[in-house]
Amino acid sequence: MQTRLLHSTEADVAVSILRQGELVALPTETVYGLAGDASNDKAIQKIFTAKGRPPDHPLIVHVHSMEAAGEWADDIPAQAMVLAKKFWPGPLTMIFRKRKSVSPLITGGLDTIALRAPDHPLTLDILRKLGTGVAAPSANAHKKTSPTQAEHVLRTLSGKIAAVIDGGDYRVGIESTILDMSGETPVILRPGAITAAMIEQVLGSPVLQPRAHDEKVAGNMPEHYRPETPLYLKSRQELEAIAREKRRIAIMHYSDLVTGDGVASYRMPADKPGYASQLYATLHRIDAAGVDAIYLETLPDTPLWADIIDRLRKASTAEPA
Repeated sequence: MQTRLLHSTEADVAVSILRQGELVALPTETVYGLAGDASNDKAIQKIFTAKGRPPDHPLIVHVHSMEAAGEWADDIPAQAMVLAKKFWPGPLTMIFRKRKSVSPLITGGLDTIALRAPDHPLTLDILRKLGTGVAAPSANAHKKTSPTQAEHVLRTLSGKIAAVIDGGDYRVGIESTILDMSGETPVILRPGAITAAMIEQVLGSPVLQPRAHDEKVAGNMPEHYRPETPLYLKSRQELEAIAREKRRIAIMHYSDLVTGDGVASYRMPADKPGYASQLYATLHRIDAAGVDAIYLETLPDTPLWADIIDRLRKASTAEPA
């Protein structure tokens, strides 16, 4: 299969491809999603095949509005309507009890479904024209670095999907917050740009956020988001020593750091939104540079940085003995 690179003006072409049961990588404000018609089981199966993703790992269904969410979810609580009014479209995925009509291929056999409305005008237009939701995990090979540009998608999925539509710049750059709304108390199962504090402020009630859990949701596995180049997390002091001792390495840092010859320095923004927006793109750049290892400065262990720390913990490799 030859993967077509579509221009942002070719939304109708993307809709036609999706209606034929084929896959299209779509831009969102977080990362590119590998979209298939969520009402078509054959299309859903193609997502797992293209990514090499385990079939018991649930997918997120993208819809254009809370009204459209009713096609997939049963008994949407009033709190979810309040959150959707504030954060949809946007980087918040909510989990509800699923309708009986929803394919178990989407939910990994669970009785719940994850839904979100992406905040990207091109993808929202495609969803409205398609008239149904799309299942859309990140558009990359399983466990690899998430894509924030069309060329990142092609790097691991070229020849495996029908098309990718170039959506230009992204804003958030990291996967959505996943909030389980199927129980009595909302629980964050994957941290993201929409934080517990932001959700609590809107709801006026507590939200749980376990540091680790074994729930089956997107991204919850020990190894994930990994670049091709081994990635190690180090303190600033450790990085200074490494920069003097090693060659053919890349160092990602937000503090002032002097590096020597043979060390590629990648200065990251010190603010959380800026760092998130550049994280995956920088990892893709380093992979293309062909260095032997990536050493990344550890981040502040605070709730604000919880989403990036989560991704880096899963993307990192244990230091060789």
